[in-house]
Amino acid sequence: MASVLEPRPAATVLLVRDGETGVEVLMLRRNLNSDFVGGAYVFPGGSVDSADADIEGGDADFTDDHASRRLALPAGGLAYYVACLREVFEESGLLLATTSQGQYVTFSDAATRDRFADYRRELNEGRRSFRDIVAREELQLDLRALEYYSHWVTPPGQLRRYDTWFFVAHAPAGHTYEHDAVETVASVWWRPADAIAANDRGEIDLILPTRRSLEALAAFTDAAS
Repeated sequence: MASVLEPRPAATVLLVRDGETGVEVLMLRRNLNSDFVGGAYVFPGGSVDSADADIEGGDADFTDDHASRRLALPAGGLAYYVACLREVFEESGLLLATTSQGQYVTFSDAATRDRFADYRRELNEGRRSFRDIVAREELQLDLRALEYYSHWVTPPGQLRRYDTWFFVAHAPAGHTYEHDAVETVASVWWRPADAIAANDRGEIDLILPTRRSLEALAAFTDAAS
């Protein structure tokens, strides 16, 4: 009898903001040649790396015990939070962190924008670690910006299985919010109802967890709620 494939730990983030006509959420289209849901529109996210559990630069009070209690896990919860921030930076250019002066990271000046664009490229190419970026810039990750939302596990029988924790975060201004042009090939801010309608018309592909998340978001009138 074939063994059941164990799901790989993963984390994803619904980045929300207030648009002119209601709540909008950032969605990325996966590369059509991707081995997993190629061409589908998804939220930023990905697999948890072993290094995510050892990151420095987080909130001293936001320990693994604290994160694990939030997720009702015996241990290992912190890695999901760190993975969210790393993956969001890799895939969309957003970095939820504060500087050593306590100011939120923004890319409002050209020098900072170019420096972090280089970091992002090097991170995606495997030439620099997320831990190195955080340490080099003396950043503190804003782990509290993430609110746990839902938990999905790919059912047995699939070629790839993921144990994915979904989070929600408010999208601050002053960041790139642009796909990486490698794993993802398009980025768009969508009202949840509009993305659902596009899926109903066959214009975009959505996997079930994404569709259900959009249906839930569609009930809210603003990002704060």
